[in-house]
Amino acid sequence: MPDPKPAAEIPLAPETLDQLRRVSTASLATLLFKRGFRNAYVQGVGPLRAGGPRMVGPAFTLRHIPAREDTDPLDAFRERDHPQRVAVETCPEGHVLVMDCRRDASAASAGSILLTRLEVRGAEGVVTDGGVRDAGEAAALSLPVFAAGPSAPTNLTRHHAIDIDVPIGCGGVAVYPGDIVVGDGDGVMVIPRALADDIAREAVSMESYEDFVLEEVRAGRPVIGLYPLTDPGNQARFEAWVAARRG
Repeated sequence: MPDPKPAAEIPLAPETLDQLRRVSTASLATLLFKRGFRNAYVQGVGPLRAGGPRMVGPAFTLRHIPAREDTDPLDAFRERDHPQRVAVETCPEGHVLVMDCRRDASAASAGSILLTRLEVRGAEGVVTDGGVRDAGEAAALSLPVFAAGPSAPTNLTRHHAIDIDVPIGCGGVAVYPGDIVVGDGDGVMVIPRALADDIAREAVSMESYEDFVLEEVRAGRPVIGLYPLTDPGNQARFEAWVAARRG
């Protein structure tokens, strides 16, 4: 099967990103599962700061292969075209830098200086299945950072940055440049860009119903016939609830 059409060529509805900011990764996981997508949750990655800001934006990718002693000396960073540095300086505003570190968190994939540079340049966030150094300072940034955890060693000990803006794997998930990346306290979901408009609309509707369900459960109603909705009486109550909220 051929690769999907380049995601960056697929237009998004103007409201899609705003809609995705209002919904949880849990809802997105359910809706993607309904469409047969079982592997869209980035494994082993979480927010550096609990309760930090949500993250929604198109993916801009950086791929690593294992480091080797003859290609990754400390002075490698003197190269003006070093892919890690170039990625930091070219990640478009509003995009999420997603790094493929082969699920190896034994070395950092970035630290507070590079992450601060991304914040200043207007990046939406960072996702890496590797480690992050200067984790305390990184967690204090307004830039959302999702990583496998803290790691002090420089990336040169384990990771050789090699490709920018190419399809990658991150936490076991295929990420194509331009796919929509959403992160919250539960982790990170990757939405194929071609599905993003539909998923966003359905997620808003789904969470509206779940708000109703929570009110019903707190009022003492059982979940059978309510969640999922199979009882016509609950359907009628939900429609009345929606009408009341609309005024």
